[in-house]
Amino acid sequence: MTVSRRQFIQAALAMGASVAWAGLARASRSRWTERRDLYPEGVASGDPAANSVILWTRRPFQGRGMETLTVEVAEDQAFRRVVARAPAIVSAASDWTCRVLVGGLRPARVYWFRFTDADGLGSRIGRTITAPGDSDRRPVNFAFVSCQNPNQGALHAFRRMIFEDEKAAPENRLGFVLHLGDFIYELVWYPEDRPDGYYDRKIYDIVRIPNAEKVSDFHIPTGLEGYRAIYRAYLHDPDLQDARARWPFVAIWDNHEFSWQGWQSFIKVGPETRPAQTVKVAANQAWFEYQPARIIKPSGPSLDRFDPPAVANAAVERFDEHGLGQEPNNLAAIGSLTAYRALRYGRHLDLIITDQHSYRAEDPTSHPDVGQLGSPEFPSFFPQEAGEILDAGRAYDGGRPPAEIRFGDARISNPRKDAPPQTILGAEQRAWFKERLRRSRATWKIWGSSIGTPDWRADPQNLPKEVAPHPWPGTSYASFGGGDFGGAYAERSEIYDLVRDERITGFAIVSGDRHSFWAGYAAKALPPQPFAPVGVAFVGASISSPGLVEAYEHRFPSDHPLRALFLADRPGAEKPQPTINMLLRHGVRSCLAYARHGDLAKARSLSNPDLAPHLAFVDMGGHGYATVRLSATDMRTEFVCIPRPIERSNREDGGPLRYRVAHTARMWRPGERPRLEQRVIEGDPGLSI
Repeated sequence: MTVSRRQFIQAALAMGASVAWAGLARASRSRWTERRDLYPEGVASGDPAANSVILWTRRPFQGRGMETLTVEVAEDQAFRRVVARAPAIVSAASDWTCRVLVGGLRPARVYWFRFTDADGLGSRIGRTITAPGDSDRRPVNFAFVSCQNPNQGALHAFRRMIFEDEKAAPENRLGFVLHLGDFIYELVWYPEDRPDGYYDRKIYDIVRIPNAEKVSDFHIPTGLEGYRAIYRAYLHDPDLQDARARWPFVAIWDNHEFSWQGWQSFIKVGPETRPAQTVKVAANQAWFEYQPARIIKPSGPSLDRFDPPAVANAAVERFDEHGLGQEPNNLAAIGSLTAYRALRYGRHLDLIITDQHSYRAEDPTSHPDVGQLGSPEFPSFFPQEAGEILDAGRAYDGGRPPAEIRFGDARISNPRKDAPPQTILGAEQRAWFKERLRRSRATWKIWGSSIGTPDWRADPQNLPKEVAPHPWPGTSYASFGGGDFGGAYAERSEIYDLVRDERITGFAIVSGDRHSFWAGYAAKALPPQPFAPVGVAFVGASISSPGLVEAYEHRFPSDHPLRALFLADRPGAEKPQPTINMLLRHGVRSCLAYARHGDLAKARSLSNPDLAPHLAFVDMGGHGYATVRLSATDMRTEFVCIPRPIERSNREDGGPLRYRVAHTARMWRPGERPRLEQRVIEGDPGLSI
């Protein structure tokens, strides 16, 4: 056994995977009859490296505690050139799932794999692809996706992705799929709880959660069996299952893999925030069981099970200077699985993936008094200056935070006057991330973040008197949203300053969660502060989950004075048009003009140049996926947008497209600003540009 093989086996032990090692190719000796019904969640692979990949399946057995499958890896789909064959344990303790780390493979190669039980009854055949070697200069192609929810929609965006990949020339085919979170939604509606559906959507009866807690009209898991049931239900979707059988996935969780408004090991149910260490461990275990990934599982060197730490739901009363709860059960729960990691993929890609929920401090806008800084007269708007004060805490204005936060007639005591700046990454992960960025030698250093990074703001200070009943208090901008890096000004600035100071080129961000398509620049500040982008940033739309445009269509009052900023009601149109895209990209004057006369060119001519110089594209109603192509000279990101996926398309191509838009960034030199070039390839992106 060579040292490299010993290290390989040690790595497999750390991530809880069985081991297979490739050798000379020979014909399969296995009896194999495909029985997909016995492997109901299909097969998958994950986290490809140049000489290894992780393989996965689930094969349940009745009335038994443990069984052994055989996994085969071949250079051909007929399994005449099998290069690896090994046992794979499945057991009730791991919900009959298994992970096998296969080493000794060749770089940049397509392999085929399958699992077989002792009776010769086998899984479907899967396809996987190893990464190119570190010095391999061929272009890199991958897709990024997020936010899939078959409880409320359809996942046929994956069918479109498969169709296009099968048609593509070999050099243009995808090497992997980056899944940026909300692989599952832990909150599930049952059809009887929403008989009228959700917006225009039918509620699909996909799963009944064991021992669920009912909150309002949805249900959430309280333990391991609940999370497992949701994963199984999602993986019964044929399009998702086919995608996992075609490409290796690289996955990171977002919030819904644990809890909608959760952070560290807390869950927030309605107004109540409570410790839920046992639930966090259960969520981590289910993710471990169903996602083949090179994660760190410190709870034990078992090859076939998670070995969860014993924790209790204990109150967390002491936090360190970065907001990390020091209660031992909290630390054990969030430490039960470490998912942030980096993958090198050829000469051109260093993919750095971070965890945005396990180590973050409490959202600084969560204090109950903060709500007084908003107003029904200005729905969805929050004063940007107040957000900056809350984010920076005691560090605001060089360590001189105000005792009060004022906005118009409202004033509240600053709840974060003595608190540290907000962190989403946590101190330890942030230090790791910065060091990885600093020492990367790949052409493109891509940050895979489950949550968006670009600012989203509006300019209500420019509203004319005849539109707004009262003027926007003050002259500052309004921010939107919250909870992601768009409002984490201090931490985001620290990262971008590193990129600037270290003269790092090829810095790019791909992210999800916002249920919308965004393209633009990575910049720590916007006018009136200096605008100095250090990279490019993209947000991918949801595969199926409803977005903000749908919410506005159904909830925004038709008689509200500011409706035109969000929706334009055109005569004869089936749906209002999403002027919110123009609001974020061009400002209130453009929205009002378009709503009045419908002339897009004239409306854009009124664009506020200081509002969003960081944005080139925004579609708050988009669904679909994005692809990335990296070379020595450029990064090309393509948005593939499908119509609202209310019902599954059975077409071979996954159904029609709304549009396809490409954004290309040429490699820039140290000290230069990156530039994006945009091209509409097909369809009409409407108000998004």
